[in-house]
Amino acid sequence: MTRGHLRDYFVGVGVKRLRTVDAEPKISERHEIGTTSQMRRLFLPAGGKERLKAIFVSLADDRECVIDEGWATHFCARSSHTRRDPEWRLCYRANRVTELMRQGDTLFLAITPGRTLYFIVTPDGSTGQRQVSWLFGLEASDSHSSGTLLAWREIKTGEPGLNFSARMILDQMGVQFKDPIAKSIDTIVDPLGDTFPNTAELSRLARERLGEVRADEDPDAVLVEWLDREDAIFRRLERRIVAKRLQSDLGFLREDGEADVDGCIRFALRIQKCRESRIGRSLGNHLEAVFRAHQLSYVRGFSTENKHRPDFVFTSGEAYRAASEPRDLHLTMLGAKSSCNVRWRQLLDEPSKIQRGHVLTLEAAISETQTHQMRESDMQLVVPRPIQDAYTAEQRKWLWSVSDFVREVKRRARL
Repeated sequence: MTRGHLRDYFVGVGVKRLRTVDAEPKISERHEIGTTSQMRRLFLPAGGKERLKAIFVSLADDRECVIDEGWATHFCARSSHTRRDPEWRLCYRANRVTELMRQGDTLFLAITPGRTLYFIVTPDGSTGQRQVSWLFGLEASDSHSSGTLLAWREIKTGEPGLNFSARMILDQMGVQFKDPIAKSIDTIVDPLGDTFPNTAELSRLARERLGEVRADEDPDAVLVEWLDREDAIFRRLERRIVAKRLQSDLGFLREDGEADVDGCIRFALRIQKCRESRIGRSLGNHLEAVFRAHQLSYVRGFSTENKHRPDFVFTSGEAYRAASEPRDLHLTMLGAKSSCNVRWRQLLDEPSKIQRGHVLTLEAAISETQTHQMRESDMQLVVPRPIQDAYTAEQRKWLWSVSDFVREVKRRARL
C-alpha cells in the first residue's frame, strides 16, 4: 500500500563523493562544496546569496542514525571578480554529523518544497547508501564514482507513491511523515481513547480491519498490509495523544507557572521509546498470525542454551529439548528484526541444535556486503516480497520470501 508521494517531501536531490576538503574538519572549520549549473537552474538559484535551513543526517551500518540541525549558505565565491568565471559553493559549518564524515563517503543533498536542505552522509558501499539511493530513485552507479558531483535529479509529481519500506527510511532520516489517510481512520482510533493500547491489541485491531485479506493465500502481501495498517493507526493515535497534552491547561507547565522541563523530556522519551519498540513487537505479532493461518507448530521466545531466546522455534520447545543431534533437520529457527543491519550477527550463536539460521526483516536495500556476509555465515535472509524490489537483481536470486520460509518449515516437519 502506498501513502503519499516523495514529491510531498523533496523536489530534488543530488549526490557526490566527498573529498578531503569536504570531509576533514581539521583542514577547514568552514566546509564548502561546489554546485553545478544544473543544480542552480533547478533548485539552487544563482541569483544571489541564499541561506538555507539544513538538516544533517549520518547513516552508518555500525551505529545509530545521527541527526543535527544548522544552516548552509549558497553563494558565489568570485562575485567580485568580473574577469573570472563565477564559482558557486555551498558552505556549511561543522556539527555532529560533519565530524563523522570521512573522505570517500557519499553525500546526498535533498531540497524540500519549503527549501530546507537535507544533508545526508553515508559510508561508501553501506546499507544507508543503498537505501537513500533507492529512496530517491538514483541508480547504484550514481553513488559509486570518483567524480565530485555524480548525479542530480528533479523529483516530479506523479512518481510512484511511498510504500512501507520508503516510509521506514524517511523515519530513520527524521522526516516527519504526513499521512494522507489519517482522517479516514478516525473511526478506528476514536474508541481507543487517549492512551496507547498494548501492542498485541493494536496488532489484532489492524488485522480485524483488514479481514478480507488471507494470510494463507499470500502471506508476503498480507504481512506488509497488516503492518502498514497498524502503522497508520498508531501514528494517528500518537498525534492525538501528543496534541491533547500540548493543548491541556497545564501542558508542560508546573503548578507554580514554571516550565516543566523534566516532564517534557520524560513525555518525549516515552513517546520515542513507544515508537522504537512497537514495530519489532508488531512484526512478531503479525508473523504469529501468518503461522497460525498456515497451521504451523511453533514457540515464540523459547529459551535455548545459554539463555538465548530466538524469536521463533519450529516445531516446539519440547521437540528442541528432545533433539539429540547438534544439527537437527526437523527444527527451524527464525529471528524477526524490523531493521536487520548488523543485528543479524546476534543470531549466529543461537540455538546450536538447528542446522541453519533464518532472519526475517522489513528493512529495504541492505547492502550487498551485508547480504554476502550473511550467505557466508549460512544465515538465510527472509524479506517480504513487496519489499524485495529495493534489492538488486543479484540479491533477489538468493532472498527468500515469507512464502518460501513457510514452505521450508512444512518440508522439515515432514522429514
